[in-house]
Amino acid sequence: MIRVLLVDDDALVRAGLRMMLASAADIEVVGEAQDGGEVVDLVERYDPDLVLMDIRMPTVDGLAATRLLRARPGGRPEVLMLTTFTTDDYVLRALRAGAAGFLLKHTRPETIIDAVRRTSAGEPVMSPEALRHLVDAVAHKPPAQHSPAPPQAHDPGGEDARRQLGLLGDREREVALAVADGRTNAQIAADLYMSVPTVKSHVSHILTKLGLNNRVQIALLVYRSGSH
Repeated sequence: MIRVLLVDDDALVRAGLRMMLASAADIEVVGEAQDGGEVVDLVERYDPDLVLMDIRMPTVDGLAATRLLRARPGGRPEVLMLTTFTTDDYVLRALRAGAAGFLLKHTRPETIIDAVRRTSAGEPVMSPEALRHLVDAVAHKPPAQHSPAPPQAHDPGGEDARRQLGLLGDREREVALAVADGRTNAQIAADLYMSVPTVKSHVSHILTKLGLNNRVQIALLVYRSGSH
């Protein structure tokens, strides 16, 4: 059973999501919050596998709440952003904060349910609109003319990204490139002639070596390096 915490300041949105997820036999909504400031306490209380989080909330927004969750030991739960906003700024900030996925609220119910399953299993999920913004921001935005801020560990510039990927072994690099292609563990295993547990082990080692939180950040690093 996948345990989900809903976080949205709109009670009607939370009610709709609860009804939607209740139609899936393998998903249980264990709690709700109307602001990001409640999230850490509710995660401690209910131990969800996934937080379905809005970005814009009045006191503590979803980005700040995600950063608080990522600072907890153990790396759980995963965070799936569900929002009406798809600007490249929001997409990148969500991924940098440690979100494992980004969907729009008008996404079809069956797609949201599938995204909850995939995200809880450790697979990145991104709406097509958000993915376009991500690729445009990473691949096509010209460098800033002013002095940039020091790069973050999970958002380096191109040269730093290539240097980080250089820390990986050959097999780990192949897995990282496949992750950036959006391949599932099973697909990577078939493509690279290895077992699914071996793929999972490689992904875990990549995250540890590069100081990343999830597979989406692996993909972002690969895009920044110019290797994709």
